[in-house]
Amino acid sequence: MMNAAELKMQFLFSLRSHGITNKRVLTAMEHIDRSNYISETFTDRAYEDIPLPIGCGQTISQPSIVAIMTQALDVQRRDKVLEIGTGSGYQAAILSQLARRVYTIDRHSQLIAAAQNVFKAKDIANIISFTADGSHGLPEQAPFDRIILTAASDDPPSTLLAQLRVGGTMVLPVGQSDSIQTLVKIEKTKAGLEYHELRQVRFVPLLEGLGL
Repeated sequence: MMNAAELKMQFLFSLRSHGITNKRVLTAMEHIDRSNYISETFTDRAYEDIPLPIGCGQTISQPSIVAIMTQALDVQRRDKVLEIGTGSGYQAAILSQLARRVYTIDRHSQLIAAAQNVFKAKDIANIISFTADGSHGLPEQAPFDRIILTAASDDPPSTLLAQLRVGGTMVLPVGQSDSIQTLVKIEKTKAGLEYHELRQVRFVPLLEGLGL
């Protein structure tokens, strides 16, 4: 059985094998312990490249997908980032290592409360989390340098694109909830929007309103 150091080494090797070359992203992934964002039932599987259940019918994404989305987002040190779909808080924690400030929204108050507890316990002070309808974004804090969605939308939401500054980047899964979706990177330029298809993925759908 591998020890913690060997597991971490294998974990980072797996990320590199999925095309993760950004050193800041790799360092953030190494620094944030995924086991803190899952239930104790799955602790021994924290470094496996698989999604895991986290409650409220949601999952924590597999680490390679988190890394691919983070690398595509290309977060800079002074950036203000909006995340739609806090879930376990793992993606927000990764982003917190790269950005000046992270705003994260989830429709499930239970998930927000659990994530806030971990952020506090781990002394992550640059994440601001809300229970809200993520489809509306956070207009009072716009514009954002980067926006990331961890739930799939049929089309990139115009409300969120309006909250992205010119020169900014959005990364999200696009497609019907019952089929394979495409991970898309959108760059907002003075001339308009540039779309880049990255790979096929599968995420829960982006839903309006609040959860239970």
